[in-house]
Amino acid sequence: MFIFANQKPDLDSNPVLNWMRNHLRITKKFHGEKFFVRQNKMLYVTPLFLVLILIEVSDLIFAVDSIPAVFSVTNDPFIVFTSNIFAILGLRALYFLIANMADRFHLLKYGLAFILVFIGFKMLIAYWFKIPVFIALGVVVVTLVFCITLSIYQTKTILKNSHRQ
Repeated sequence: MFIFANQKPDLDSNPVLNWMRNHLRITKKFHGEKFFVRQNKMLYVTPLFLVLILIEVSDLIFAVDSIPAVFSVTNDPFIVFTSNIFAILGLRALYFLIANMADRFHLLKYGLAFILVFIGFKMLIAYWFKIPVFIALGVVVVTLVFCITLSIYQTKTILKNSHRQ
């Protein structure tokens, strides 16, 4: 995230999309709300089907990604299982919220990258040293507040300087 924070996603290099392009017959245009259409007595998938598959793959990646995060907080199987069920159901909405916030607060991407590194570090040292939950949550909250506040401050400073010129 630190390295690729300012790069735009390139769908042409997406491995799932490339696999589908190589293994499925795909129509050139959308056909309303249909996922499949028949053309020349052959079954084709529409671009809408590709969109659905990409969304579901991203849901799966988010769900798998959330498993280590839960283990950094608890080892209780019930909490791990239920939190991953909720992750599958709700992380897409959370992703769009964070993506929208990342557009508004340009430093948030770096803060999220720091939080991921911190959680990974916390998980690595958990065998020898347990960081209390309130400290871990404090680091997360302070990082988010700091990045958002600094983004707002920098944006206001840039706007003031541009009005002076």
